[in-house]
Amino acid sequence: MESKMLKPIFIAIFLLFATGSFAQQKQNTVSPGELWKDDQGNHINAHGGGMLYHKGTYYWFGEHKGEKSNNAYVGVTCYSSKDLYNWKNESVALAVEDNPESLIYKGCIIERPKVIYNDQTKKFVMYFHSELFRRGYEAAYTGVAVSDKATGPYQFLSAARVNPGYWPLNMSQDHRRLKLKAEDYGKWWTPKWREGVEQGLFVRENFYSGQMSRDMTLFVDDNGKAYQIYSSEENLTLQIAELSNDYTRHTGKYIRVEPGGHNEAPAIFKRNGKYFMITSGCTGWDPNAARLLVADDILGEWKLYPNPCVGAGAELTFKSQGTYIFPVQGKKDAFIFMADRWRPSNPIDGRYIWLPIQFENDFPVIKWMDRWDLSVFN
Repeated sequence: MESKMLKPIFIAIFLLFATGSFAQQKQNTVSPGELWKDDQGNHINAHGGGMLYHKGTYYWFGEHKGEKSNNAYVGVTCYSSKDLYNWKNESVALAVEDNPESLIYKGCIIERPKVIYNDQTKKFVMYFHSELFRRGYEAAYTGVAVSDKATGPYQFLSAARVNPGYWPLNMSQDHRRLKLKAEDYGKWWTPKWREGVEQGLFVRENFYSGQMSRDMTLFVDDNGKAYQIYSSEENLTLQIAELSNDYTRHTGKYIRVEPGGHNEAPAIFKRNGKYFMITSGCTGWDPNAARLLVADDILGEWKLYPNPCVGAGAELTFKSQGTYIFPVQGKKDAFIFMADRWRPSNPIDGRYIWLPIQFENDFPVIKWMDRWDLSVFN
């Protein structure tokens, strides 16, 4: 009798597996700060990420983190989605290398990877902040890799500082000619030292080796021109650098933004002909208030505005730090702010804060939502 009763139970369990009822449940909302599982039931591991939309599919690239380290022991991961709610693990797009001579040797630092597509070459181009194995953050390199497929594998091309031998377009001839060095300005954070930073102290120091590049993002303009935006000059000044037509090199054309302003984590988008950039201050892994920069020309003058986040938690950007802003396809004026809630004691458990950008008086506003879906843009 007992065996007869157990048989229907076994049949039911078999049917559950056969019909996929035990598969990861489909999602239809975004829940900022909660565990976000992929198609295999694992928390998505794509921190400091960026988004690429190509031929009907979104591709989310990010840092693969472990439980005890923020260093790159795996590489850059890629996930794909048709609806922005449910994500398929496409595995590792750019793998670290086992050769100790490699600039991306296992255990190095790879942060904030971003991928753009080049219509002319039909290549996918990845940029990332690169630091050498066991050298901390002293290198301040930009890494570049390419692939014929969005999901990879990506071929590592180079890692180096940016635009050696070139002056910023918006640095005056007088400041270029100054011979003063860091020690001539005295202690850091004094008014005299701040004046030195504004006059291009670190630009001059790194003129021949190339400009430092740490937190970064990429942006492709309406005319196909691409730019890298990165935190430079010891994280004191943002720089915006034009990329070559194939997107794999810098052209030597770049500007400084907010010299001495101490901005990092840039995220940029364009709406109605204006460029908007949301950044953060520099407080390590701890959150702080976001900043807003606005310009009419990407290589023109940028103006600083107050925190675009409003409401409870705005003073700490809802306990997160921005990483990317991307448009939702098929919807007008629909942009999503991607941010990370870092957990340095257990990096793999870092959470994702995605929030819709709203507009008030033509300026972006970000408000907290416990749960939302794309209908907010309707």
